[in-house]
Amino acid sequence: MDQARSAFSNLFGGAPLSYTRFSLARQVDGDNSHVEMKLAVDEEENVDNNVRSNHASLTKPKRFNGSFCYAVIAVIIFFLIGFMIGYLGYCKRVEPKSECGRSGDSKEIEGTEPPETEEYFPETPSRLLWTDLRTMLSERLTATEFTNTIKRLNGNSYVPREAGSQKDESLAFFIENQFREFKLNKVWRDEHFVKIQVKGSNAQSSVTVVNGSGDMISLVENPTGYVAYSKATTVTGKLVHANFGTKEDYEALSYPVNGSLVIVRAGEITFAQKVANAESLNAVGVLIYMDQAKFPIVNANLPVFGHAHLGTGDPYTPGFPSFNHTQFPPSQSSGLPNIPVQTISRAAAEALFANMKGDCPSSWKTDSSCRLEFPGDKNVKLTVNNELKEIRIFNVFGVIKGFEEPDRYVVIGAQRDAWGPGAAKSSVGTALLLELARIFSDMVSKGGFKPSRSIVFASWGAGDFGAIGATEWLEGYLSSLHLKAFTYINLDKAVLGAKNFKVSASPLLYSLIEKTMQEVKHPVTGLSLYRDSNWINKVEKLSFDNAAFPFLAYSGIPALSFCFCEDTEYPYLGTTMDTYEVLSQNVPELSRLTRAAAEVAGQLLIKLSYDVELNLNYDMYNDKILSFVKDMNQFRADIKEMGLNLQWLYSARGDFFRATSRLTTDYKNAERANRVVMREINDRIMKVEYHFLSPYVSPRESPFRHIFWGSGSHTLSALLEHLKLRQKNSGAFNETLLRNQLALATWTIQGAANALSGDIWDIDNEF
Repeated sequence: MDQARSAFSNLFGGAPLSYTRFSLARQVDGDNSHVEMKLAVDEEENVDNNVRSNHASLTKPKRFNGSFCYAVIAVIIFFLIGFMIGYLGYCKRVEPKSECGRSGDSKEIEGTEPPETEEYFPETPSRLLWTDLRTMLSERLTATEFTNTIKRLNGNSYVPREAGSQKDESLAFFIENQFREFKLNKVWRDEHFVKIQVKGSNAQSSVTVVNGSGDMISLVENPTGYVAYSKATTVTGKLVHANFGTKEDYEALSYPVNGSLVIVRAGEITFAQKVANAESLNAVGVLIYMDQAKFPIVNANLPVFGHAHLGTGDPYTPGFPSFNHTQFPPSQSSGLPNIPVQTISRAAAEALFANMKGDCPSSWKTDSSCRLEFPGDKNVKLTVNNELKEIRIFNVFGVIKGFEEPDRYVVIGAQRDAWGPGAAKSSVGTALLLELARIFSDMVSKGGFKPSRSIVFASWGAGDFGAIGATEWLEGYLSSLHLKAFTYINLDKAVLGAKNFKVSASPLLYSLIEKTMQEVKHPVTGLSLYRDSNWINKVEKLSFDNAAFPFLAYSGIPALSFCFCEDTEYPYLGTTMDTYEVLSQNVPELSRLTRAAAEVAGQLLIKLSYDVELNLNYDMYNDKILSFVKDMNQFRADIKEMGLNLQWLYSARGDFFRATSRLTTDYKNAERANRVVMREINDRIMKVEYHFLSPYVSPRESPFRHIFWGSGSHTLSALLEHLKLRQKNSGAFNETLLRNQLALATWTIQGAANALSGDIWDIDNEF
């Protein structure tokens, strides 16, 4: 380096004799020209060199050539130093963790061979494969004794646990403590004050046979069971049988029910629907019993419980959450009955049949003792002495927060309370909820499972009175919950038998359910739960008694409920025989079936919370809308007679189809690694269900606003029924109502299409 510095000093700052310059001369040769560069000394030096001696003339070139070599070496060294500085700076800026960035800091130990250089790969977030997650879940499920948990929940400490009772509260606190022991990210509870109806404390309800003058002939029964939300009153009338009490059953009767008491069999539809149908035909009261043909129970005196509210939630704060700090004017749900209803034992029903005439049709497939109607000289007197009671209930929650989108969550829940022991009705679901919370917490803390979205575990109070706890929670967060919760999984009554696997769900979840059915094997047969594509046609509509119903029909959140069950109904629900012992006798494979139910729910949770894209198939609603349009086409002549047409409906259907096609294209073109883009697409998908809630009806007057799955005149099914009424009974037909129904249904579908399109400039329609 000293020689280099000397060369540079002589080159740039030394004597004039060592100064050099480049001489540039342009040579022109015809059309070609070039620049010639010559290295020369000063002109004066050139003159001196011509007159000096040979020795002097030889010495100078040697000095010059040595300095030039040193200068070239110095330039090369400085070039190399500059190159290394620039290269290392580039490495640190672009690849901070690469080997080039570490080479300057690492020092080799003398006397050892340098270690092998490993090829560097940029670090990416670890992401488990689906097979790894499925195995992780399966191993933990195999090690879980579900029946021990069910048995514990049905011990004397928690039975009976009617909503608001001390044992119900004790179980709520136990679940809350369990969630804390599982180390969920957060555990909390909501407190609600609601009104339920219980048996009267001062007087018993009764069923008696009386003569034409009203004098009692015989006391049939003072029932032990009851129907909550019945009108508390006394009525007398002729008793007639209406099979299950469905609309079709009433249409098939050869005698009127106006002014009569109606006796119906349990099953097929809810108690509330049975009462509503009877009331619509001006019956004065309803008796409900369990026949032996459908409910093969030996004990003929077994009491039965149910409720008659045609809706969900606290019927005395319709549309409002029943928090203690809220004050609302006196109000009640339009779904409350205006006639009394009472459950009676099979023995009491047979005593009534003994006074009746006319054999029941063989098509009913009921008991041989069944009779159709009372003679003209006798009546039945029904007295219901139920009373209202305000109680405090708890909803208990625990959450595993998502690692990337914690503000998007899937909710999984189960009813906690029960009239009677409630083994099948609430204990199985609660056991599944607890064990799944424990397993998923363990998968996160020890297995490396990192869900993108949050998982909320919920234990609902007062489920036996019409999903009160779940509905009050939905009402409390009506304006925001649909923006965050994208699926609800209901665990109630998940194991009632072994033969069949049945599903009730939103169409958005059909594809996900099908994939899960293909993955899970039936614990008894060893075959896949998926049999054929026709399973979708067997999906049953969610009923009022299902806690998933308000999520779908009230809040517009995709929901599902499933069960392992038999062809016939489990006979002990809502009775005092719904015990663990009876359940395990009737379902010998209870442990394996409960594990299979947990595997179904667990796989659904993983796929919904872990995958980058939401597993919601919005395309399924194209089929639903097309099916509705085809049904409407059957009434084109009626619609034309009223001066109407279906053009706007066809247009709305087309716009929805184009909107889903465009969303599919956006989804396929989206970069999966771009979380912002995927979140925007997922948000459009998760709101599809919500946009089928009719914006033209009041959530208070018509809380179940979903046009496909809700209840009321705004629904598509109500529109079709009204058109059928025009053909059957034109006098009862209301053309003004139908015009409103058609317009509002059309614009609800159109609104869903517009919302699915995204921004207003992307909407492809003409008004």
